[in-house]
Amino acid sequence: MRRESRILGIDDGPFSKFGGSHRTLIVGALFRGGIFLDGILSTYAEVDGSDSTEKIIGMIKGSRFFPQIRIIMFKGVSVAGFNVLDIRKINFETGIPVVIFMRKMPDFDGIRKALSNLPDGMKKWDMIKRAGRIHKISIDHRNSLKEALIQVRGMSIKEAAEAVKMSCTHSAVPEPLRIAHMIASGIVKGESKGKA
Repeated sequence: MRRESRILGIDDGPFSKFGGSHRTLIVGALFRGGIFLDGILSTYAEVDGSDSTEKIIGMIKGSRFFPQIRIIMFKGVSVAGFNVLDIRKINFETGIPVVIFMRKMPDFDGIRKALSNLPDGMKKWDMIKRAGRIHKISIDHRNSLKEALIQVRGMSIKEAAEAVKMSCTHSAVPEPLRIAHMIASGIVKGESKGKA
């Protein structure tokens, strides 16, 4: 993994399930490693919908940055609430490896229970299960080891772990994801707040 390999970190903006818009902003921050911000992409996805995979594939393939992207990173396997990502399809349609980054193990029992209330909940649950095995990695940040979890499609676990560690330049969260979160939050709320 080259130090300046281009990584697209994708995260969603905040939203309310009660009133207001039924869609939320999705932002992609394209970084050279975890050092230089090269570009911003955006689209919208329906809250708890089923359009995130197609919207994100379209956002990526329709961008002038498409040929430069070497890795796509997400913070979790869904955006806009329970708009679950099909990471196999994103990898297949774009030809770009996909890495899911998480700071802690998801509450799968709670997720499954919540999905049972949605019309296509079991289909979404199957997509979550197909996202692949969760692997534990350690990130050396400010001389202390932080634990993180990743799921990977289209590259080796070792390469994915190297990419995550390389891009954690200012925190124990990869910089492309941290900045995508800040931009999406800042646009939706008027200012960024909270951690990625």
